[in-house]
This record gives sequence, structure tokens and C-alpha cells, in this order.
Amino acid sequence: MKIIQVPDYEEMSKRAAEFLLKKIKQNPILTLGLATGSTPKGLYEQLILDRRKHGTSFQHVTTINLDEYIGLPASNPNSYHSFMTENLFRHLDIPLSNSYLPNGEAADLQKECARYESIIDEKGIDVQVLGIGQNGHIGFNEPGTSFNQTTHITTLAHSTRQVNARFFHSIEDVPKQAITMGIASIMKSSEILLLASGTKKAAAVHQLLSGEISEDFPASALHHHPHVTIIADDEALSIFT
Repeated sequence: MKIIQVPDYEEMSKRAAEFLLKKIKQNPILTLGLATGSTPKGLYEQLILDRRKHGTSFQHVTTINLDEYIGLPASNPNSYHSFMTENLFRHLDIPLSNSYLPNGEAADLQKECARYESIIDEKGIDVQVLGIGQNGHIGFNEPGTSFNQTTHITTLAHSTRQVNARFFHSIEDVPKQAITMGIASIMKSSEILLLASGTKKAAAVHQLLSGEISEDFPASALHHHPHVTIIADDEALSIFT
């Protein structure tokens, strides 16, 4: 693992954007695996800023998102479809036909998982962007998830729902299940970029960097991947350093 330490969230976001923009300039038909939530939001703001300043085109980029809640319509403001549209897609020139997210309202959710995994296999993810949960989850792969698991239906840990409740009126409104890329799906990516910021992530980052590999801590699977870059700020690295 390559670790890049930066002073704060803003610098983490800038360095992550520089990382992806360099990859896109090298390969304009790049396939990006994307994440949602507060961690990558600053990265997306930097990509939008670069588009406005320098006119960087994303026209031939393909995006594949990690996950989506089950039971929320794509139009729901808290769906990850809406998050990606508002925070990235509508500001860039990525064709909607090139952007993939799981359908959390599919009539047959198991079939939807298989369909999504086939998209991952067909397109091939060049760089997968990840955050890390306080309990070590990546995507919505909660502790105990098999490292061999592909795209699947997952039941969200109570701690994950508590963290995500800040985006909803109450924790009761947070869906209890989601479709997520599995750990095996994530590990198919050619390269992984993990972002971490803030003291709330310090314990998880410390555990990840300790090197112990266990399905009780999903992010530890990344030690089996040959090309992982971690960009983390001083607070996220405060225990490790």
C-alpha cells in the first residue's frame, strides 16, 4: 500500500482529484468505480472545478458505483442515484448511458445483483474509489462479509445506519438493506484509491494499516491487492503516526 499523508480534508480531495485526472488524461476511456457519502464529495467538487477551469472532458469515461439502497426510488433525494446526479454527473459531460448504479427497486434483486456483476466484468474497473467505514466496511460490505463475495444484497449494520442517519430525518428512515459490490468485485479493479479524513476514521485507518487480515474487518482484504493508494489526512492518521 502507498500512503499519502495530507494536512486536511481539502488537500485530500485535491490530491485525489489530481490522481484521477492524471489517469483520465493518460486514458480518456477510463472506467472509474465511484463511491458516495461525505468522504468523496470534496473529490467530486474538485473534478467539477477542473472541468470549469480547464474543460477536461469525461465524455468517454465510464462510471460504476459501489452500491445503492434497496427500496428508495432513484428520484429520492437520499438515493445514491440522486447523490451522484447532484454532486457530479450533472456538472460533467459523462453520458448517462456510461454511468451505472445498482437498481434498488428491481423486481428481482438477486437477478439485479447478477446483472450488475456482469457489468463490472464486462467494463473492467481501472480505478476504484473507496471510503472506509468506522467498522471497516468498504462499499456496504459489513464485518463478516466473505472476501469471496461478489455483488449482493446486504443488511446494513446498526452502526452504519446510525452514521448515515444524518442524511435522513431519522434513523427509522434509513433503509436496512442495500445492493453492494462485494469484496471480490472490488478486488477485480486494476487499482484502488482509498480516502480517509477526520478523527472518526482514525481507529479504522489504524486497524487497516496494522496489517492484520480478517473478514471481521472488510477493508483488510485490500492487503491482498497489488495496487492500493491511500490518501488520508493528519486526523485520520493520528493514531497510526
